[in-house]
Amino acid sequence: MRLKVQGHDSLVRDTNSNAIINTNKTEYQLYMNRIKSREKQSDEIRTAVKEINTLKTELQEIKNLLKEVLKK
Repeated sequence: MRLKVQGHDSLVRDTNSNAIINTNKTEYQLYMNRIKSREKQSDEIRTAVKEINTLKTELQEIKNLLKEVLKK
């Protein structure tokens, strides 16, 4: 059974679990879109960090090769 939350048209309380549930589908969709956007941003940041670390490694290798060439 669900009871309406006083002062909120789109919120109900589940009497079994005592949880507050939002019944507004538009708000839920906006919430899910924000979550997906944050996940996408996190993935992009992770990818950029990996690329930066790869570039650092490659640059270090180039520096080491240049040092070897200069020694000869």
